[in-house]
Amino acid sequence: MIDQVPADRAPDMIPGDDPMDSHPHIPAPVTTWLERWRLVPDGALLTTHSSWVLPVRHEGRPAMLKVARIPDEGAGYRLLTWWDGQGAARVFASTADALLMERASGAGDLAQMAWSGRDEEACRILCDTAARLHATRSGPLPDLHPLEDWFQPLFQLAPDHAALAPAADIARQLLAAPRAIGPLHGDLHHENVLDFGERGWLAIDPHGLVGERTFDYANIFTNPDLSDPGRPLATLPGRLEARLDIVVAVTGLQPERLLRWIVAWTGLSAAWFIGDGDEQGAAIDLTINTIARRLLD
Repeated sequence: MIDQVPADRAPDMIPGDDPMDSHPHIPAPVTTWLERWRLVPDGALLTTHSSWVLPVRHEGRPAMLKVARIPDEGAGYRLLTWWDGQGAARVFASTADALLMERASGAGDLAQMAWSGRDEEACRILCDTAARLHATRSGPLPDLHPLEDWFQPLFQLAPDHAALAPAADIARQLLAAPRAIGPLHGDLHHENVLDFGERGWLAIDPHGLVGERTFDYANIFTNPDLSDPGRPLATLPGRLEARLDIVVAVTGLQPERLLRWIVAWTGLSAAWFIGDGDEQGAAIDLTINTIARRLLD
């Protein structure tokens, strides 16, 4: 992994060709890392709440540059680096503020797979990816967000939102007596496990959490609906039950424990959406929350 580039090393461009000339709208923080790591822009800039993401070329090969816009991103960068390309995208360089990683090259898409009638296959790929990420590794863990801290938005909003109260109660119980604690992706869903061609399906964009591993499977049950509410799948009648059977069969997790984490997770996700004023996103989470609680009764 590189952390800086010697001054005498030639960049990936022809002499006199400044990559910024044809990309005048790249934000200054992104430009800083393009220059430091001698990268050439290779696609459109994506701006999210948490990051700037830019396809680039690094030493002649395709890569992705991710630059943080919020402090929380650092834990995800540290965890992705710690995974060392096992079950996740390989990191070429990283700091607290920026990440340079390999770019997905395959044509596969888990969301499209699920929508096209291959939801079971997509669920299995997500479970297999989680298992690879959770595999025992040597060396100390990086500094990660404790899962109980991650749930604070749910605990803060629940007193004023009756629909969130059952999730908050269950989350407190789970967090008070966690099992199988380890590093967590924290956002493992159809849009964050990509086809890397010969390298297979690999995770990107972890939140960088530490807590009970069962939590990492809960996101499967709310997606890809949250990324495209206009194409409901996770909320369809019988879909949660079918996915529960698949995940339990693949992972050996206890159905009751997994359902409780689904209730906790959908409450937390709904709290985030409520905080953002996104009623549609909250409704998806609360629909799945209701189904999971019914299955627990």
